[in-house]
Amino acid sequence: MSATDADRVTEAAHRVVAEHDPRSVPISRFLGACFDAGLSWVHFPERLGGLGVSRGLQAVADRILQDAGGPVPLSLNPMGYGMAAPTVREHAQTDDVRRALLRPLATTEDIWCQLFSEPGAGSDLAGLATSAVRDGDTWVVNGQKVWTSLAHRARWGLLLARTDPDVPKHRGLTYFVLDMQAEGVETRPLRQLTGHAEFNEVYITDARIPDAYRLGGVGDGWRVAMTTLMNERSALGGSGSRRGAGTIGDAVALWASRPDLHTPVLQDRLTSLWLRAEAQRLTAERSRATATVGGPGPEASVGKLVGAELNQHIYEFCMDLLGPEGIMYDGYEMRGRGQGNDDGDRDVEDWRGPIQQRFLRSRANTIEGGTSEVMRNILAERVLGLPGDLRADAGMPWKEVPRG
Repeated sequence: MSATDADRVTEAAHRVVAEHDPRSVPISRFLGACFDAGLSWVHFPERLGGLGVSRGLQAVADRILQDAGGPVPLSLNPMGYGMAAPTVREHAQTDDVRRALLRPLATTEDIWCQLFSEPGAGSDLAGLATSAVRDGDTWVVNGQKVWTSLAHRARWGLLLARTDPDVPKHRGLTYFVLDMQAEGVETRPLRQLTGHAEFNEVYITDARIPDAYRLGGVGDGWRVAMTTLMNERSALGGSGSRRGAGTIGDAVALWASRPDLHTPVLQDRLTSLWLRAEAQRLTAERSRATATVGGPGPEASVGKLVGAELNQHIYEFCMDLLGPEGIMYDGYEMRGRGQGNDDGDRDVEDWRGPIQQRFLRSRANTIEGGTSEVMRNILAERVLGLPGDLRADAGMPWKEVPRG
């Protein structure tokens, strides 16, 4: 990255803050100004929310914007910022589609979800059965998705569907953007361990998608999905850019607020967890600083694997610190993820609830975005070059693969 690029990012961020004070303007307006200035994703092309500079400079922009009171966009539209934006940018057919989708995504006016998992496929994403059949300039989609975070609030969904059952499972897939408000799309909440309904089942019956909203080529869905998944793992595995930020900040804050519960053993555990969180943060910072305009590779699985398991250990520590108080949780009412809006709602970080809820929610970390077992396989095969698992259905047409 050049000093000139860094200066461009710095100047743009200071200009946005000066002209759109994030403490007083609606969140959507502030984030719209960030998009127009090229600060939503600095490595994206100009006029698409970026400046065409190194990914590593995103941290420079974020630090200035957030020091001034700006929100963390990933917390407002996690599937949008973390997965949809890079996928749309790389694989949409035209710039008109990119512009139509990216700006309202960046402002968080359009929330996104990810329609990948299915009841019959488990962790075998390529085994999915949702079908898409071409009908002129549209595709007719039928199927069921599950564990779809924020589907009940999403405007758009990233959809992977099967368009050719006569070829091996990885080759017969095509990727689409689905209008979640379209006729034939039904969302049903799934009540979780926390008592909330962040996840959903989505039933798709004869829903139509214009071919213009196909991402990538017909039958090229698996390659497009890898863009989504690598960015998802990078987003899930990234620590806060500040020392002590993120989940470890929850543990430190709880420790500071409860001196009556301190013991030498717990202090040693907290110190160890802080060091692990700092090591992960610095690793993520180094990765971002050396990144180019390209997307993350399989190494993103390192951050996702380590981060998911570390989150669980951090919240286990919190429960051990609280002792019997840890089981006192009265949060089994339905509540959703906070989001800014044009009414000036500033309460964007409150969605996580009490520490007990965060502990319960963390149990999903090693499953969502790819299980820890899948992450270890990816790292073993694609990073370390170890022999792959035996795959009995390799080369077999999808329609002939036995399914339970």
